[in-house]
Amino acid sequence: MKKLSISILIPILLACLIPKADAADPTGYFSVTGPCNLEFPKDHGPHPGYRTEWWYYTGNLQSPSGDKYGFQLTFFRSQIRPPADRQNWPQAASAWRTQQIYLAHGAVSDLSARAHLQAERVSREALDMAGATQAGDDTTVFVNSWSVAIAPDRHLLRVDADGFGYDLALTPQKPPVLHGIDGYSRKGSTAERASCYYSFTRLAAQGRVSLGENTIAVQGSAWMDHEFSTALLEPGLEGWDWFSLQLSDRTEVMAFVLRTEQGGVSPASSGTLVGDQGQARHISGDQFVVQVRNTWKSPHSQAIYPAGWRMQVPLDALDLIITPNLADQEMNTAGSTGVVYWEGSVSIEGTKKGRPVFGQGYVEMTGYDKSFEAPM
Repeated sequence: MKKLSISILIPILLACLIPKADAADPTGYFSVTGPCNLEFPKDHGPHPGYRTEWWYYTGNLQSPSGDKYGFQLTFFRSQIRPPADRQNWPQAASAWRTQQIYLAHGAVSDLSARAHLQAERVSREALDMAGATQAGDDTTVFVNSWSVAIAPDRHLLRVDADGFGYDLALTPQKPPVLHGIDGYSRKGSTAERASCYYSFTRLAAQGRVSLGENTIAVQGSAWMDHEFSTALLEPGLEGWDWFSLQLSDRTEVMAFVLRTEQGGVSPASSGTLVGDQGQARHISGDQFVVQVRNTWKSPHSQAIYPAGWRMQVPLDALDLIITPNLADQEMNTAGSTGVVYWEGSVSIEGTKKGRPVFGQGYVEMTGYDKSFEAPM
């Protein structure tokens, strides 16, 4: 039995996403086997016809007094029926009818207090309860009162949950980075196992975080991902470990490790090295190594997660030690979805071409809770 109680939301965190084209795969959703041809600001917006899409923000913040916080905000879009099935959709008019479901996850890691606060929102794209819209160069994605507004010069995030919230303005420091081959990011053994994938790898963050009755001014650095796809997690894969790392020399590293059920690593694992001016260099799975240094057992799900890593990228003579800033940053929603994964703030230290570097980032890990299964 799967833990997710709403079957249409299962693909949201298990889809290892697909790129952009005008073809359709056997399920009737849009699919692709070639270039994404991303254009901005248009492609900040939604891509209906693809099964799954997400807009994903993480970052590390600090108050004037030196207290540190991590934050996450993710909006997921899941299409209920493929566009090829349109002739079978009910025709009777209803303001409630939609083919899109939206899910949002928000969290704050209060690193000084050693606390991880989290919440979720779920709604259909109807009656202004949720959606993704575009007006000119601006994109807005929202679920109830949670929102992100993407303009050419800034991203505005707003979350108000029980016990915590934040209002943040994020200013891009570099242009969008296209992962894979010009945004076409393979996630499996065949061409259609892929996503359209780009990131803002360094955004200056400023705003406020609310914890209970307290409102704290903060500033720091953030990261944004946007992916859309149709392909589900390939059979034989158990989950993924994803790294977004911001280094002190103003370069960044994105890497994902696709784990097999036999305990190995899929050759479809890959990453991107981002230079100080935003130039991107693709790295394949055999061009970097990630080793687990420690583990942590969740008292909530009983899942055992890695809790520290060593990442080596010989191309850049890069050798990094990555350490969670808080062990318990598991997203374990008790609401309608019951999705379980680890998403947390990390610190980095190491060497690059023989010189010391340090930094901060975020790590996401899925598939360690064994009820979190890929649909067949």
